[in-house]
Amino acid sequence: MVTGHRSLGRAGFTILEMLIVLFLMTLVVVVVFPRFSLDENLSSTGRKLIGVLRTFQGLATTRQQILKLYLDLDQGTYWMMVVEDKEERLPLDPAWKLPRSLPESIRLTEVSVGQDKHFSGRVDISFFANGRIEPVTMYLTDTKNNLLGLAVDSLTGGIRVSDERLDPPPNRIIPDRVRLLLKPNQQAGAGGLPRGLFPTQQ
Repeated sequence: MVTGHRSLGRAGFTILEMLIVLFLMTLVVVVVFPRFSLDENLSSTGRKLIGVLRTFQGLATTRQQILKLYLDLDQGTYWMMVVEDKEERLPLDPAWKLPRSLPESIRLTEVSVGQDKHFSGRVDISFFANGRIEPVTMYLTDTKNNLLGLAVDSLTGGIRVSDERLDPPPNRIIPDRVRLLLKPNQQAGAGGLPRGLFPTQQ
């Protein structure tokens, strides 16, 4: 009888523990999760776009072909196009057959490629077979007008992230001997130098 009472007591204590844990978990979900998800949405979208930029850069290098990332600022969508013999076509990769969408709460408000700024419409960013990306700066906002900026340095491949407006990349004067090394691979097809990257030396 004593043994029976002890087992019942332990079982009751375990159920009580479970109820307390469930209550605490519900409290965390109700109180903490909404704040976390709203703040995290903008930064997670930024991380996702950085991943897209790196993916396109890697694919262009491994496939030795020029790729383009198209951004539709009005629709909040983005997709891939492959450049072959100066013509663009949809990729064979099923993962990029259809456009992808940003979350409904996130908007692309501005995209600059080189010196060209875009606040609406479609913008394309070229990825070259030698690993270079056109210099691009883009800004994302959420429903609370929080800002997230991404800037790609075409020369170094670095990506800067900031919650404030970013300074435009400086106009770089590249020595001729270095300029030859940075030119896109001739086997990559169309392209040439990305616009706005190499200013004419004075």
